[in-house]
Amino acid sequence: MNNDLYAQINPPHRLLMGPGPINADPRVLRAMACQLIGQYDPAMTEYMNQTMALYRQLFRTENRWTMLVDGTSRAGIEAILLSAIRPGDRVLVPVFGRFGHLLCEIARRCRADVHTIEVPWGEVFTPDKIEYAIQRLRPRALLTVQGDTSTTMLQPLAELGDICRRHDVLFYTDATASFGGNALETDAWGLDAVSAGLQKCLGGPSGSAPITLSPKMEAAIRRRRCVEQGIRTAEHRDGEEEMIYSNYFDLGMVMDYWGPERLNHHTEATSMLFAARECARVMLEEGLDKGIARHALHGEALVAGLEGMGLRIYGDKQHKMNNVTGVVIPEGIQGEQIRHCLLNDFAIEIGTSFGPLQGKIWRIGTMGYNARKDCVMQTLSALEAVLNRHGFRTVQGAALQAAWDRYDASAGVTR
Repeated sequence: MNNDLYAQINPPHRLLMGPGPINADPRVLRAMACQLIGQYDPAMTEYMNQTMALYRQLFRTENRWTMLVDGTSRAGIEAILLSAIRPGDRVLVPVFGRFGHLLCEIARRCRADVHTIEVPWGEVFTPDKIEYAIQRLRPRALLTVQGDTSTTMLQPLAELGDICRRHDVLFYTDATASFGGNALETDAWGLDAVSAGLQKCLGGPSGSAPITLSPKMEAAIRRRRCVEQGIRTAEHRDGEEEMIYSNYFDLGMVMDYWGPERLNHHTEATSMLFAARECARVMLEEGLDKGIARHALHGEALVAGLEGMGLRIYGDKQHKMNNVTGVVIPEGIQGEQIRHCLLNDFAIEIGTSFGPLQGKIWRIGTMGYNARKDCVMQTLSALEAVLNRHGFRTVQGAALQAAWDRYDASAGVTR
């Protein structure tokens, strides 16, 4: 018998500089260690109300239904799509990386009529290309990814809300990888639904998915519940099968649970609620705009250091996320060998990628609690040493000097 089976959990020290998860903020870990209370304890329901209010500020919205879905960030995605998409609905998914394909898969499981447009990985869509597809296809919903970590690209969303309003299209984005480290204006950009996660720029653990729903999205979800309950309106098509096939992810029921009725639906994940609340509190204490600027600075310093090392940044730099950088693996260098050496000799984790980028780029994250100068400098120093060890020659110290120069140009922003 393996005696480790009965050993206390004691994970090895790691500096997580990949595309997520990252090291959780110690303040979030302390919040998670708080004792449990009953789900209908007045203190608990007040924490739920506070969490909703805090995330309204982070999402920059007045949406009443701004809350948590218990589960990883994918739980938030599935809850929104399962609750909003009716069987047979035509949806449009602009695909510029792996997670656009994920939206397609989930939408197909909702029995949607899924249509895609694509650009090469490393690029993003122009608004006119998306509008042309909407005019041609006339979808009920536009399903987008804001930041796709597989390519490190950030899709501009600011002009898409007006396009969706003009064509009466529901507008959703998955902001798991970008939320908190890049601008996202739910109300100003006309977003009907957004989902996110804690384990990236919010500096927490995976396991809770903040979401926000516009009144238009709420109405779409509520109408489906009317059909399930045998109440039909003029808006419903005869013979249409609209049942939501998940109880757990039925946002109509989740709204009733988070609302003043507190109708029993599930037992709230108390420790994750505490974590999500603390993530939001910490970000708002810093200031959302300051936090976004911090992510931008450390991302830029990392890029400066990598280029100073003689490495090439992947993709359209104008549209990359603040918090994740793709690095082209030099010819003749075995990417996995470098990653293993960083992990085993320096306890630093960086990421590989997927699909057509498998083995071609590394992905390095500067996000959440790890969007810090010391983390960037440690990673650059270690990567330079490992690359030299494996035959990629650099000008010793040039990477750190380039990063220092970038920091010196923005004194006062670092944390």
